[in-house]
Amino acid sequence: MGSQRITVLGECVADAFTDPGRAAGPGGLSLRVLPGGGPANTAVALARLGTPARFLGRLSDDVFGRLFRDRLLDSGVDLAGCVTAREPSTLAVADVDVHGHASYAFFAEGAADWQWTAAELAAAPLDGTVCLHTGSLALVREPGGRRVEEFLASVRERATVCVDPNVRPLLVPPAVYRERIGHWCRLADVLRLSEDDLGRLLPGVAPEDACDRWHAEGARLVVVTLGARGALASLDGARVTVPAPPTEVVDTVGAGDSFTAGLLHALAGLGRLGGRLDGLTLDETAASCAYAALVAARTCAVPGADPPWATDLPHPPDPRA
Repeated sequence: MGSQRITVLGECVADAFTDPGRAAGPGGLSLRVLPGGGPANTAVALARLGTPARFLGRLSDDVFGRLFRDRLLDSGVDLAGCVTAREPSTLAVADVDVHGHASYAFFAEGAADWQWTAAELAAAPLDGTVCLHTGSLALVREPGGRRVEEFLASVRERATVCVDPNVRPLLVPPAVYRERIGHWCRLADVLRLSEDDLGRLLPGVAPEDACDRWHAEGARLVVVTLGARGALASLDGARVTVPAPPTEVVDTVGAGDSFTAGLLHALAGLGRLGGRLDGLTLDETAASCAYAALVAARTCAVPGADPPWATDLPHPPDPRA
C-alpha cells in the first residue's frame, strides 16, 4: 500500500472539554484542550492505520497551531502541503452528555482554516495521491469554500474524491449545505455522512431514498453511519448494512472521522482508489465498511479523537481471498 497516498484537505480545531477534576480557582472553569477537527482526525487515523497520509491545511502559528502540528507529525502525517497562516486557530468548546455524545460551541470567525486562496491550492503537492478527502467546514465556509470546490474539480481528473459534509448548524445554516450537496455529489465518488447529517440535509427522508437521490447527483458510493446500529452502504443503488461492534462508549468524538479513514484505508488496500471506484463490488464495500466500523468503535472506547494504530487492529479483510 506504500504508493496509495491519501491526501486530506480541511481544518484543524482545538477541542476544549470541561475538566471538573481540575481546580480552576473560585468562579473559574478548567478546560482540557485536545487537537481535533474532522479532516485532521481523518488524516491522523489514516496515518496510524498505515496509509501514507498528507494533510493540506492552513495552520496558525499560535499555541493551538503548534498543538495541531505536533499531533499530526507524531501520527506520521505528511505536512508538506500545509500553509503557515497568520490568522488564529479555530476553537470549539465541547459539551459531552451522559451518553458520550458531544455538542459544540465554535469560535471560528476569521480563523485560518477558511482563508484558502487559489494560489495556495494550486501549489498543493498531490504526487502519489490516489484519493483526496475533504468536507466539513473548510468546504462550506467562505471565502475558501468555493475555492476548495474548484480544487476538487481539478483533482478529480487524477484521483478518487471523498466528501464528508459534517454539517455544523451552529456555524453554517443547514440550508447552505442543502444548496451545495448536489454539486459535491457531482464532484465526489464517495459520500460519507452521519445519520444526524442526513436529518439536517433531508429531514424526514429515509436513508435509502437519500442514497438514491445522491447517486442520481453523481456519487457512486454513499455511506450513512448509524451510530450503534452500524452503517448503511449503497453502491450504485445496491445496498448492504453492516453492524457496529459491541463497544463500551466513552464518547463519540471523532468516530465518524475514524470510520471514513478505515473505509478509505480498506479501499486503498483493495486497489480501488485512483479513479471512479472501478471494479468495486458490494462484497468489498461491505468488508471495507465492517473494518471502518471497527476503527470507529475503537475510537469510541477512549476519550477524545484518539484513533487506533494498525498494531491494535487486524488487517482489513479481502473478500477476494
